[in-house]
Amino acid sequence: MRFSTLNESSLHNTLKTMYSEIYDGKTEVEADGHIYDIVTKNGNVIEIQTKNLSKLLPKVTDAISKGRSVKIVHPNVIGTRIALHGTDGKLISSRKSPRKGCLYDIFNELTRMYSVLLDKHFSLEIIQVNITEKRIRTAEPEQSKNGRRRFKKNFQKADKELSETLGTIRLNDAKDWLALLPATLPEEFCAKDLGSALGYKNPHIIIWVMVRMGLLEQTCTKNKSRYYKITGK
Repeated sequence: MRFSTLNESSLHNTLKTMYSEIYDGKTEVEADGHIYDIVTKNGNVIEIQTKNLSKLLPKVTDAISKGRSVKIVHPNVIGTRIALHGTDGKLISSRKSPRKGCLYDIFNELTRMYSVLLDKHFSLEIIQVNITEKRIRTAEPEQSKNGRRRFKKNFQKADKELSETLGTIRLNDAKDWLALLPATLPEEFCAKDLGSALGYKNPHIIIWVMVRMGLLEQTCTKNKSRYYKITGK
């Protein structure tokens, strides 16, 4: 069995191939001083980004300034199966991760991207997926390759593969973004109201981003809670 040794995971490469076929575009195109994942026939850009969306901001703003439209495709991982392999490639175990993703997790990626989210030349496409995370057993506990582990573990993450696509959410304009808010929200609401309506534990990040997008505005403070209303744009 071969594992990905490049910075791009199998998940990234699969989605890049998929979207290049959908939009009849060329991949790995060098232009404007960048290497774009996909450039369509009409010169527009599609970038596949599995995490750290903010890293794309300079590239996105530069492409837009040069007259290109930009679409970011972001896989929102809902479910993960963990496949542990030996160094010989043989499967040792396979299990379903108890951690489940949620559509609203995307807002954690947008705290530095809000300035372009409503640009008429920008769109965000969230493709909800299930993936398989491949790991390789190590002889001794090791630090992760990015050095972020609090404790050493006896495996290294090797690759992520697309297992299943579950649906797509396209965010092109203010109407699309506001459609992410539940229809049951009162005219004025606080973070607790939003969290309860969504069943989401971190509603503050949604409000933070949408306020900076100009889609929400604070109206008042009651009982130490800030209240907001939809402004549209």
